Amino acid sequence: MNLLLLLFVFVLAAFLGFELIAKVPSQLHTPLMSGSNAISGITIVGALLATMVNSEGELAKYLGLAALIFATINVVGGYLVTDRMLGMFKQKDKGA
Repeated sequence: MNLLLLLFVFVLAAFLGFELIAKVPSQLHTPLMSGSNAISGITIVGALLATMVNSEGELAKYLGLAALIFATINVVGGYLVTDRMLGMFKQKDKGA
């Protein structure tokens, strides 16, 4: 029953996340990416705790490690995308 509830929450979150992102105007993508990076930072802390503190078995440690790797990739990629998008708004040098 617990696994079924977790699966339901996961599918619901994935569907709602997709619908929400699809309706965001392009002007809000940079602030949204910054918020996503903050949430992924929290995920990194949780993954570190799951990897180091959790003593329920090897599977939990491997899942924590996978979560840590994926969250780190998400944070680094988010910062790179945000930096590139903000670079598009910088004024170009007019020197000749």
